[in-house]
Amino acid sequence: MKINKNRVLSVLDSVRPYLKEDEGDVELFNITEDGIVKVKLLGACYDCPMSQMTLRAGIERALIKEIPSIKRVEAIS
Repeated sequence: MKINKNRVLSVLDSVRPYLKEDEGDVELFNITEDGIVKVKLLGACYDCPMSQMTLRAGIERALIKEIPSIKRVEAIS
């Protein structure tokens, strides 16, 4: 099943204010055919020791809640 890029961008926009509170941001990089969303963490999120927690508990959880066909979210460098 093809994942709608605009829906992914909309969900990322919904979590973006929380990231920006800590000087961070997120950018969509790619959506694979097997349901993996690849993002790039920006700003303070890029090298934050809590970035994996932010990725899993924040970004991934929000995306999967809204778009259940997403399998997981991965950060690229």
